[in-house]
Amino acid sequence: MARQNDPLPAGTQDDPALPFPAVREVSLGAPLRWIARGIDDLKACAIPSLFYGFCFAGMGLLLTITLRHAYEYVAALTSGFLILGPFLAMGLYEISRRRERGEACELRPTLTVWRRNAGNIGLFAVVLGVLFLLWARASMVVFALFYTNEMPDLSSFVSQLLRLENLEFLAAYFGVGMLFAFLAFAASVVAVPLMLDRNQDAISSMLASFSALLRNPGTMLVWAFLIVLLTLFGFLLFHVGLIVMMPILGHATWHAYRDLIDPRQTPD
Repeated sequence: MARQNDPLPAGTQDDPALPFPAVREVSLGAPLRWIARGIDDLKACAIPSLFYGFCFAGMGLLLTITLRHAYEYVAALTSGFLILGPFLAMGLYEISRRRERGEACELRPTLTVWRRNAGNIGLFAVVLGVLFLLWARASMVVFALFYTNEMPDLSSFVSQLLRLENLEFLAAYFGVGMLFAFLAFAASVVAVPLMLDRNQDAISSMLASFSALLRNPGTMLVWAFLIVLLTLFGFLLFHVGLIVMMPILGHATWHAYRDLIDPRQTPD
């Protein structure tokens, strides 16, 4: 039985009184406030937060080292990192949630937080996984269409990009990538925090995310830009920057959820 002050009360997927999340309109500058709060969470809970940061950085380095001779795969998997990010950052959401409730900043309880709503989180993970695989395949197709004879080596490829010799490839690659990024972002703005905090079902959580995007298009554009900018900054620092950037973004996503979704009314 849940405690009286627990925000996860009778709320389970089987609770017929569980309401659909009400989305609020927020200001255009709200994403900067979320980032600031994310930095505060990182400072207050540095050890568990940086643990996840090292995990993100380690995954990025492992991909780069393993596929260093196949940069076309690195490009697809690295950019797909943004698609899977909302699922991989669950532990960071839980750290922010625990700090918000005045609980200790501990790593151990965050490692298995997915068990709280395993079925719906698993369904959401499948959706993101399918998007990721489709993007990886689409990325390979774009490379194959523009490099029909032989793939250039990495130095030649980078040289072409810097000299802007293959603008058609860049337009196609980023155009396709933005489509998949938009779908992933629209479905995950508040989805995972909703499933963790309220045991909301996966479909309602994704619909609430789309609703947040539709009600706050300008704010969500700023938020998406900050996510891409900070993630890219982390990668450009040889993945080491991800140690700090990813925890900040994970914590900030929790605060975005708090601002975008009305507090739930406890059923009678």
